[in-house]
Amino acid sequence: MPRGARAAAADAVERSRGLRSDGTPRRESPKKAIAAKKAGTRIPPPPGARPPAKAAREPEVWIDEGPVRGASTESSSRRRPKVPRPEVDISELVPLVGAKRAKTLSARIADAAVAFASERYPDARRILRPIVEEAPGSATARELLGLTQYRLGNWTDAARQLESFREVSGLSVDQHPVLADCYRALKKYALVDELWAELRESSPSAELVNEGRIVVAGSLADRGKLADAVRELEKGWKAPKAPKYHHLRRAYALADLYERSGELPKARVLMGWVAAHDPEFADAAERAASIN
Repeated sequence: MPRGARAAAADAVERSRGLRSDGTPRRESPKKAIAAKKAGTRIPPPPGARPPAKAAREPEVWIDEGPVRGASTESSSRRRPKVPRPEVDISELVPLVGAKRAKTLSARIADAAVAFASERYPDARRILRPIVEEAPGSATARELLGLTQYRLGNWTDAARQLESFREVSGLSVDQHPVLADCYRALKKYALVDELWAELRESSPSAELVNEGRIVVAGSLADRGKLADAVRELEKGWKAPKAPKYHHLRRAYALADLYERSGELPKARVLMGWVAAHDPEFADAAERAASIN
């Protein structure tokens, strides 16, 4: 995605992984959670994340049935800060639709980026769909639409859009963790493993590899391979003195797996370590206190 689009949805990738723009854990609103419960569906967790302690003891059920019914994502200017509108680089669009039309479409992509960053995912999708139809070779539009569909829980189309992004972007691995989590939701575990292998071979940033590792560990756990999942997250793990956010995410996922595996002392210590470094990290403090 061009840098201009990222300026407005600078945390597009992070939001797709369940984080707010300031890097803190993103929590679904009570209104959205209640709507999902009434509809009989589960709001999708970020890649590799598990439900709170009680729900973690039950198997995850993934349902690809479109947007959560009754879950409103409408934005209110009284509740959310205004997101600055970015300048989108039109160089990608010019060869696809011509200079004049590229200017119009780039403005629409900017609108979609603002909607995405404001968590107005249905609005972002409404804007992006016709752009993708008109300019199917736009990596920017494909990526943002894929992330939008992911946030809406539309795993099949999210995977389709992110596969297209992967192709038109020159085989970028930037969205491999999100794409892998879509396939995890669809129980296409062989594709999860394939994407993980590609991600490791490409030697991307530590943060990106970390997200991929969390997803593949979650996938192994889904398949009943808890011991393998634990080993995957334990590889090379050493608690840093000054952890970054991706360290906390990995530790939380590993602590969850320890608990599910019956290794309660390890789970309690590691979950407590997460809570000590960030008391507001998801439900880490509550879970650390409840593990016994």
